[in-house]
Amino acid sequence: MSRASSSLQRCAIALATMALASVPPTTFLGAQAAPKPAPKTAPGAAQAVRFGFAVDRLARIDSMLDAAVAQDEIAGAVALVLRDDHVVYERAVGWSDREAQRRMTPDAVFRIASQSKALTSTAILMLLEEGRLTLATPVSRFLPSFARTTVATRTDTGVSTVAARRAITIRDLLTHTAGISYGTDASVRARYEPMGLGPAAGFGWYTADKTEPVCATMDKLGTLPFVAQPGEAWVYGYNTDILGCVVERASGMSLDAFLRTRITQPLGMRDTYFFLPVAQRDRLVTVYANDSGRVRRAPDGARGQGHYVDGPRVSFAGGAGLVSTARDYARFLQMIAHGGRWNGQQYLAPHTVALMTTNQVGTLHGTTTGFGLGFETTERYGATGSSSVGTYGWGGAYGSNYKVDPAEGLVIVFMINQLPSGTDVVGRFQTMLYSALVDARAMR
Repeated sequence: MSRASSSLQRCAIALATMALASVPPTTFLGAQAAPKPAPKTAPGAAQAVRFGFAVDRLARIDSMLDAAVAQDEIAGAVALVLRDDHVVYERAVGWSDREAQRRMTPDAVFRIASQSKALTSTAILMLLEEGRLTLATPVSRFLPSFARTTVATRTDTGVSTVAARRAITIRDLLTHTAGISYGTDASVRARYEPMGLGPAAGFGWYTADKTEPVCATMDKLGTLPFVAQPGEAWVYGYNTDILGCVVERASGMSLDAFLRTRITQPLGMRDTYFFLPVAQRDRLVTVYANDSGRVRRAPDGARGQGHYVDGPRVSFAGGAGLVSTARDYARFLQMIAHGGRWNGQQYLAPHTVALMTTNQVGTLHGTTTGFGLGFETTERYGATGSSSVGTYGWGGAYGSNYKVDPAEGLVIVFMINQLPSGTDVVGRFQTMLYSALVDARAMR
């Protein structure tokens, strides 16, 4: 693709995002306008279609999910799909807690792990819009331990530590190009573990059991070697946890308070927390594991059930710490899909949303997918299943996944708490969903 064509494509995606902002909220989760009636099938028509989806083809998803539970592939899940804010598909299947015989419900609360990153990235960009920081701001302005970072490099005789060639910036963290991993790499794990990071933090990203605030943990991280030079590689790791600390120090509020007062509470996301209220413990979905072809209950602790109800409730991890519901998370995505606006309130400017959802890393993340300021982006049709070019999304370590497809007006959320997942049910769900979309705008 030529540079001119690429620029035109990016502009088209940004304009489509801004155009969505002018569409009034309609049917989902307390939106103000009355729902439109479902399209009727003409007499003698062979196929009933609802909001562009073939009803009989959507029903095949029911059968697939039911079979996944019956065959002990998954314990339970919640799927939610919106098109132009209309609910196309919503299904709770299986068990929230199989041992307690508690069925899954649409309002079940899931550990969303790295789906937290999108909310923390949004918080950072709110501060950017207020002039409290820029994408080029060095992280060391907020965390002094990052003033002179180092990088572990392999040599013929082992591993040596060299100075970073430049300062790590806010942009580096948002795009995961700071060179910072989760500390489980062989070259650094021995340095991370004594600090309570890397192998000492569950699978590397887990901090819900810590008794110190997130900034104290991130200050320690700044003294440890990273695994790549800033700007030279896409490395997934503690980047967004550091951004959570930046939010705290730039705003003067805890990350918990900032997200609650600026994002989740105004949006009506009443079931999104870092730590679930004790009275609601039965709503939290049990973590299961499938690493042998059958589902079993995961153990207690950092590599299983976690400390999201009974724990210190101190570390607000912006990278992987939140719990939420499919409905809550879809509401957040609707705001992003509408160019940062929802129910009359502007959370982010359309141009800022376009930055978030446009590839900012060239080919560092791959040749067919990119990464924006908090989201993975689809750069070539077929790179992420049937998702349109311009689709953005991500997922979480417990198996959950989400996508926003602006070309088709879709918000897709699939929630599951299974670690390891041992299943491709998310991919099958998304493939079957797109196969049910018979009125496809992107294909016209």
